[in-house]
Amino acid sequence: MYATVMHGPGDVRYEQVNDPEILKPTDAIIQLSATCICGSDLWPYRGANAFDQPMHMGHEYCGVVIEVGADVKTIRPGQFIVGSFVLSDNTCPHCQFGYPSSCEQREFMTGAQAPYARVPLADGTLVATQDMPTDEQIPHMLAVSDVLGTGYYAAEAAGVREGSTAVVVGDGAVGLMAVLSAKLRGADRIIAMSRHETRQKLALEYGATDIVSARGEEGIAEVLELTKGIGADAVLECVGMQQSMDQAMGVCRPGGAVGFVGVPHGVTFDGQGLFFQQKRLFGGPAPVRRYLPDLMERVLRAEIQPGKVFDLTLPIAQVAEGYKAMDERRAIKTMLRV
Repeated sequence: MYATVMHGPGDVRYEQVNDPEILKPTDAIIQLSATCICGSDLWPYRGANAFDQPMHMGHEYCGVVIEVGADVKTIRPGQFIVGSFVLSDNTCPHCQFGYPSSCEQREFMTGAQAPYARVPLADGTLVATQDMPTDEQIPHMLAVSDVLGTGYYAAEAAGVREGSTAVVVGDGAVGLMAVLSAKLRGADRIIAMSRHETRQKLALEYGATDIVSARGEEGIAEVLELTKGIGADAVLECVGMQQSMDQAMGVCRPGGAVGFVGVPHGVTFDGQGLFFQQKRLFGGPAPVRRYLPDLMERVLRAEIQPGKVFDLTLPIAQVAEGYKAMDERRAIKTMLRV
Protein backbone atom coordinates (compact mmCIF):
# COMPACT_ATOMS: atom_id res chain seq x y z
CA MET A 1 0.00 0.00 0.00
CA TYR A 2 0.93 3.67 -0.04
CA ALA A 3 1.30 5.61 3.21
CA THR A 4 2.65 8.87 4.63
CA VAL A 5 6.33 8.90 5.51
CA MET A 6 8.32 11.90 6.80
CA HIS A 7 11.93 11.73 5.64
CA GLY A 8 13.09 15.00 7.18
CA PRO A 9 11.90 18.51 8.05
CA GLY A 10 9.51 19.67 5.34
CA ASP A 11 9.87 16.37 3.47
CA VAL A 12 6.61 14.42 3.55
CA ARG A 13 5.98 11.73 0.94
CA TYR A 14 3.10 9.44 0.09
CA GLU A 15 5.02 6.34 -0.89
CA GLN A 16 4.82 2.59 -1.13
CA VAL A 17 5.33 0.67 2.13
CA ASN A 18 4.60 -2.83 3.38
CA ASP A 19 1.01 -3.65 4.23
CA PRO A 20 0.39 -3.79 8.00
CA GLU A 21 0.27 -7.27 9.52
CA ILE A 22 -0.72 -8.85 12.81
CA LEU A 23 2.53 -8.96 14.79
CA LYS A 24 1.15 -9.79 18.23
CA PRO A 25 -2.02 -11.69 19.20
CA THR A 26 -3.40 -8.50 20.80
CA ASP A 27 -3.23 -6.52 17.51
CA ALA A 28 -5.96 -5.46 15.12
CA ILE A 29 -5.77 -4.26 11.51
CA ILE A 30 -8.17 -1.48 10.54
CA GLN A 31 -9.22 0.06 7.27
CA LEU A 32 -9.25 3.83 7.78
CA SER A 33 -12.47 5.68 6.99
CA ALA A 34 -10.58 8.97 7.31
CA THR A 35 -7.41 10.24 8.91
CA CYS A 36 -5.83 13.64 9.49
CA ILE A 37 -2.76 15.70 10.28
CA CYS A 38 -2.17 16.72 13.89
CA GLY A 39 -0.63 19.96 15.07
CA SER A 40 1.98 17.87 16.89
CA ASP A 41 3.03 16.44 13.51
CA LEU A 42 4.28 19.92 12.67
CA TRP A 43 7.02 19.77 15.32
CA PRO A 44 9.18 17.31 13.37
CA TYR A 45 7.99 18.86 10.10
CA ARG A 46 9.48 22.17 11.25
CA GLY A 47 12.64 20.53 12.57
CA ALA A 48 11.81 21.09 16.25
CA ASN A 49 11.89 17.34 17.00
CA ALA A 50 15.00 15.59 15.75
CA PHE A 51 14.73 12.14 14.12
CA ASP A 52 17.34 10.06 12.36
CA GLN A 53 15.24 7.79 10.15
CA PRO A 54 12.03 8.07 8.12
CA MET A 55 8.87 8.11 10.26
CA HIS A 56 5.52 6.58 9.38
CA MET A 57 3.08 9.34 10.28
CA GLY A 58 -0.42 9.48 11.74
CA HIS A 59 -1.97 8.83 15.14
CA GLU A 60 -5.61 9.97 14.71
CA TYR A 61 -7.91 7.38 13.25
CA CYS A 62 -11.32 5.83 12.87
CA GLY A 63 -12.40 3.03 10.59
CA VAL A 64 -13.49 -0.57 10.21
CA VAL A 65 -11.77 -3.58 11.74
CA ILE A 66 -10.71 -6.11 9.09
CA GLU A 67 -8.56 -8.53 11.10
CA VAL A 68 -7.77 -9.26 14.76
CA GLY A 69 -5.15 -11.30 16.59
CA ALA A 70 -5.92 -14.53 18.38
CA ASP A 71 -6.11 -12.91 21.84
CA VAL A 72 -8.47 -10.05 20.90
CA LYS A 73 -11.80 -10.66 22.65
CA THR A 74 -13.93 -7.50 22.52
CA ILE A 75 -13.27 -6.20 19.01
CA ARG A 76 -14.26 -8.12 15.89
CA PRO A 77 -13.96 -7.65 12.11
CA GLY A 78 -16.68 -5.50 10.57
CA GLN A 79 -17.03 -3.14 13.53
CA PHE A 80 -16.52 0.60 13.20
CA ILE A 81 -14.05 1.80 15.80
CA VAL A 82 -12.40 4.91 17.19
CA GLY A 83 -9.13 4.63 19.08
CA SER A 84 -6.86 6.82 21.15
CA PHE A 85 -3.48 8.10 20.02
CA VAL A 86 -2.08 6.38 23.15
CA LEU A 87 -2.30 2.60 22.99
CA SER A 88 -3.23 1.01 26.32
CA ASP A 89 -4.41 -2.29 27.79
CA ASN A 90 -7.11 -0.51 29.84
CA THR A 91 -6.55 -2.98 32.69
CA CYS A 92 -3.30 -1.93 34.43
CA PRO A 93 -3.42 0.06 37.71
CA HIS A 94 -2.86 3.38 35.93
CA CYS A 95 -5.62 2.65 33.40
CA GLN A 96 -7.99 1.66 36.19
CA PHE A 97 -7.10 4.88 38.01
CA GLY A 98 -8.28 6.81 34.92
CA TYR A 99 -4.98 7.43 33.15
CA PRO A 100 -4.64 5.02 30.22
CA SER A 101 -2.22 7.50 28.67
CA SER A 102 0.24 6.32 31.37
CA CYS A 103 -0.53 2.63 30.86
CA GLU A 104 2.19 0.22 31.96
CA GLN A 105 2.17 -1.12 28.38
CA ARG A 106 1.86 2.34 26.79
CA GLU A 107 2.75 2.81 23.16
CA PHE A 108 2.00 5.73 20.86
CA MET A 109 0.04 5.12 17.68
CA THR A 110 1.88 5.57 14.38
CA GLY A 111 1.21 4.88 10.73
CA ALA A 112 -2.42 6.00 10.62
CA GLN A 113 -2.01 8.45 7.70
CA ALA A 114 -2.61 5.50 5.41
CA PRO A 115 -5.46 3.35 4.05
CA TYR A 116 -4.74 0.56 6.57
CA ALA A 117 -3.07 0.53 9.98
CA ARG A 118 -2.05 -1.88 12.72
CA VAL A 119 -3.41 -1.08 16.19
CA PRO A 120 -1.64 -2.83 19.08
CA LEU A 121 -3.51 -3.53 22.34
CA ALA A 122 -6.76 -3.51 20.40
CA ASP A 123 -9.06 -4.60 23.25
CA GLY A 124 -7.90 -1.80 25.51
CA THR A 125 -7.47 0.91 22.91
CA LEU A 126 -10.44 0.65 20.55
CA VAL A 127 -14.10 1.48 21.16
CA ALA A 128 -16.69 0.15 18.72
CA THR A 129 -20.04 1.65 17.75
CA GLN A 130 -23.21 -0.38 17.62
CA ASP A 131 -24.04 0.81 14.11
CA MET A 132 -22.00 2.11 11.20
CA PRO A 133 -21.79 5.92 11.30
CA THR A 134 -22.96 7.96 8.33
CA ASP A 135 -20.52 9.71 6.01
CA GLU A 136 -21.49 13.00 7.64
CA GLN A 137 -20.56 11.65 11.09
CA ILE A 138 -17.09 10.40 10.08
CA PRO A 139 -15.24 13.76 10.51
CA HIS A 140 -16.76 14.21 13.95
CA MET A 141 -15.81 10.68 15.00
CA LEU A 142 -12.28 11.25 13.73
CA ALA A 143 -11.96 14.42 15.82
CA VAL A 144 -12.85 12.45 18.96
CA SER A 145 -9.72 10.25 18.61
CA ASP A 146 -7.33 13.04 19.61
CA VAL A 147 -8.14 16.74 19.43
CA LEU A 148 -11.55 16.63 21.14
CA GLY A 149 -10.30 14.23 23.82
CA THR A 150 -7.21 16.38 24.34
CA GLY A 151 -9.26 19.58 24.56
CA TYR A 152 -11.57 17.87 27.04
CA TYR A 153 -8.61 16.83 29.16
CA ALA A 154 -7.39 20.44 29.19
CA ALA A 155 -10.76 21.47 30.60
CA GLU A 156 -10.75 18.67 33.17
CA ALA A 157 -7.14 19.31 34.21
CA ALA A 158 -7.92 23.01 34.66
CA GLY A 159 -10.92 22.17 36.82
CA VAL A 160 -13.61 23.70 34.60
CA ARG A 161 -17.00 23.25 36.22
CA GLU A 162 -20.44 24.85 36.29
CA GLY A 163 -20.11 28.62 36.50
CA SER A 164 -16.35 28.75 35.85
CA THR A 165 -14.54 31.55 34.08
CA ALA A 166 -12.17 29.86 31.65
CA VAL A 167 -9.44 31.16 29.35
CA VAL A 168 -8.22 29.13 26.38
CA VAL A 169 -4.68 29.90 25.21
CA GLY A 170 -4.18 28.68 21.64
CA ASP A 171 -6.54 28.73 18.68
CA GLY A 172 -5.40 25.61 16.85
CA ALA A 173 -7.57 22.53 16.62
CA VAL A 174 -6.95 21.52 20.23
CA GLY A 175 -7.60 25.05 21.47
CA LEU A 176 -10.92 25.16 19.62
CA MET A 177 -11.84 21.77 21.07
CA ALA A 178 -10.87 23.13 24.49
CA VAL A 179 -13.42 25.92 24.00
CA LEU A 180 -16.07 23.34 23.14
CA SER A 181 -15.05 21.22 26.12
CA ALA A 182 -15.18 24.14 28.55
CA LYS A 183 -18.72 24.73 27.33
CA LEU A 184 -19.62 21.04 27.79
CA ARG A 185 -18.30 21.17 31.37
CA GLY A 186 -20.47 24.17 32.21
CA ALA A 187 -18.17 27.20 32.07
CA ASP A 188 -20.15 30.40 32.36
CA ARG A 189 -17.57 32.58 30.64
CA ILE A 190 -15.03 31.39 28.07
CA ILE A 191 -12.34 33.77 26.86
CA ALA A 192 -10.57 32.55 23.72
CA MET A 193 -7.19 34.08 22.97
CA SER A 194 -6.94 34.16 19.17
CA ARG A 195 -5.61 36.48 16.48
CA HIS A 196 -7.16 34.75 13.45
CA GLU A 197 -10.64 35.69 12.26
CA THR A 198 -11.70 32.25 10.98
CA ARG A 199 -10.62 30.62 14.22
CA GLN A 200 -12.32 33.32 16.26
CA LYS A 201 -15.59 32.62 14.45
CA LEU A 202 -15.38 28.90 15.19
CA ALA A 203 -14.45 29.59 18.81
CA LEU A 204 -17.58 31.72 19.17
CA GLU A 205 -19.66 28.98 17.56
CA TYR A 206 -18.25 26.46 20.04
CA GLY A 207 -19.14 28.62 23.04
CA ALA A 208 -16.57 31.38 23.53
CA THR A 209 -18.09 34.48 25.11
CA ASP A 210 -15.10 36.78 24.58
CA ILE A 211 -12.19 37.01 22.16
CA VAL A 212 -8.81 38.48 23.10
CA SER A 213 -6.48 38.93 20.15
CA ALA A 214 -3.54 40.45 22.02
CA ARG A 215 -0.64 38.29 23.23
CA GLY A 216 1.98 38.52 25.95
CA GLU A 217 1.66 41.18 28.64
CA GLU A 218 -0.93 43.07 26.59
CA GLY A 219 -3.09 39.96 26.32
CA ILE A 220 -2.75 39.25 30.03
CA ALA A 221 -3.78 42.81 30.85
CA GLU A 222 -6.85 42.55 28.62
CA VAL A 223 -7.99 39.30 30.27
CA LEU A 224 -7.49 40.82 33.73
CA GLU A 225 -9.53 43.83 32.66
CA LEU A 226 -12.33 41.56 31.44
CA THR A 227 -12.31 39.69 34.76
CA LYS A 228 -12.17 42.85 36.90
CA GLY A 229 -8.58 42.17 37.92
CA ILE A 230 -9.28 38.68 39.26
CA GLY A 231 -8.15 36.40 36.44
CA ALA A 232 -9.58 33.07 35.35
CA ASP A 233 -10.58 30.13 37.54
CA ALA A 234 -9.39 27.73 34.84
CA VAL A 235 -6.85 28.21 32.05
CA LEU A 236 -6.49 25.74 29.19
CA GLU A 237 -2.99 25.92 27.66
CA CYS A 238 -3.02 24.30 24.21
CA VAL A 239 0.24 25.38 22.57
CA GLY A 240 3.34 24.29 24.50
CA MET A 241 5.61 27.32 24.06
CA GLN A 242 7.16 29.56 26.70
CA GLN A 243 5.07 32.57 25.65
CA SER A 244 1.82 30.61 25.78
CA MET A 245 2.64 29.14 29.19
CA ASP A 246 3.63 32.54 30.58
CA GLN A 247 0.37 33.91 29.22
CA ALA A 248 -1.58 31.06 30.81
CA MET A 249 0.04 31.56 34.20
CA GLY A 250 -0.44 35.31 33.91
CA VAL A 251 -4.22 35.13 33.42
CA CYS A 252 -4.81 32.45 36.09
CA ARG A 253 -6.11 33.66 39.44
CA PRO A 254 -4.50 32.60 42.74
CA GLY A 255 -5.99 29.22 43.62
CA GLY A 256 -6.90 28.62 40.00
CA ALA A 257 -5.48 25.95 37.72
CA VAL A 258 -3.71 25.70 34.38
CA GLY A 259 -4.45 22.54 32.41
CA PHE A 260 -1.67 22.14 29.88
CA VAL A 261 -1.93 19.78 26.92
CA GLY A 262 0.37 21.46 24.41
CA VAL A 263 3.53 19.33 24.20
CA PRO A 264 6.14 21.61 25.88
CA HIS A 265 9.00 22.90 23.75
CA GLY A 266 11.47 25.06 25.64
CA VAL A 267 9.10 25.71 28.57
CA THR A 268 10.75 26.37 31.93
CA PHE A 269 9.53 27.53 35.35
CA ASP A 270 11.05 29.44 38.24
CA GLY A 271 10.47 27.66 41.55
CA GLN A 272 9.91 30.83 43.58
CA GLY A 273 7.57 32.17 40.94
CA LEU A 274 5.45 29.02 41.13
CA PHE A 275 5.57 29.04 44.93
CA PHE A 276 4.22 32.55 45.42
CA GLN A 277 1.66 32.50 42.62
CA GLN A 278 -0.35 29.68 44.26
CA LYS A 279 -1.60 28.26 40.99
CA ARG A 280 -2.12 24.61 40.22
CA LEU A 281 -0.51 23.10 37.11
CA PHE A 282 -1.65 19.78 35.67
CA GLY A 283 -1.57 18.17 32.25
CA GLY A 284 0.29 15.75 30.03
CA PRO A 285 -0.84 13.27 27.36
CA ALA A 286 -4.62 13.17 27.38
CA PRO A 287 -6.32 10.00 28.69
CA VAL A 288 -8.51 9.98 25.58
CA ARG A 289 -9.53 6.33 25.95
CA ARG A 290 -11.39 7.22 29.16
CA TYR A 291 -13.49 9.81 27.31
CA LEU A 292 -14.17 7.88 24.10
CA PRO A 293 -17.51 6.20 24.97
CA ASP A 294 -19.08 9.45 26.19
CA LEU A 295 -17.73 11.71 23.43
CA MET A 296 -18.55 9.23 20.66
CA GLU A 297 -22.10 8.95 21.96
CA ARG A 298 -22.45 12.75 22.02
CA VAL A 299 -21.40 12.83 18.36
CA LEU A 300 -23.83 10.08 17.39
CA ARG A 301 -26.65 11.94 19.19
CA ALA A 302 -25.68 15.08 17.21
CA GLU A 303 -25.07 17.03 20.41
CA ILE A 304 -21.64 18.20 19.24
CA GLN A 305 -19.90 18.64 15.89
CA PRO A 306 -16.16 18.64 16.58
CA GLY A 307 -15.39 17.78 12.96
CA LYS A 308 -16.02 21.40 11.98
CA VAL A 309 -12.41 21.95 13.01
CA PHE A 310 -11.39 20.30 9.71
CA ASP A 311 -11.35 23.25 7.36
CA LEU A 312 -9.34 21.54 4.61
CA THR A 313 -10.10 18.11 3.16
CA LEU A 314 -7.74 16.46 0.70
CA PRO A 315 -7.25 13.03 -0.86
CA ILE A 316 -4.57 11.27 1.15
CA ALA A 317 -2.25 11.26 -1.88
CA GLN A 318 -2.03 15.06 -1.42
CA VAL A 319 -0.90 14.75 2.21
CA ALA A 320 2.23 16.88 1.58
CA GLU A 321 0.00 19.83 0.67
CA GLY A 322 -1.99 19.23 3.86
CA TYR A 323 1.17 19.59 5.95
CA LYS A 324 2.20 22.70 4.06
CA ALA A 325 -1.22 24.32 4.49
CA MET A 326 -1.18 23.76 8.24
CA ASP A 327 2.43 24.88 8.57
CA GLU A 328 1.58 28.11 6.75
CA ARG A 329 -1.60 28.51 8.85
CA ARG A 330 -3.79 28.36 5.76
CA ALA A 331 -5.67 25.52 7.45
CA ILE A 332 -6.61 24.83 11.06
CA LYS A 333 -6.61 21.07 10.54
CA THR A 334 -6.43 18.90 7.44
CA MET A 335 -8.59 15.80 7.03
CA LEU A 336 -7.36 13.16 4.60
CA ARG A 337 -9.89 11.11 2.69
CA VAL A 338 -8.72 7.55 2.15
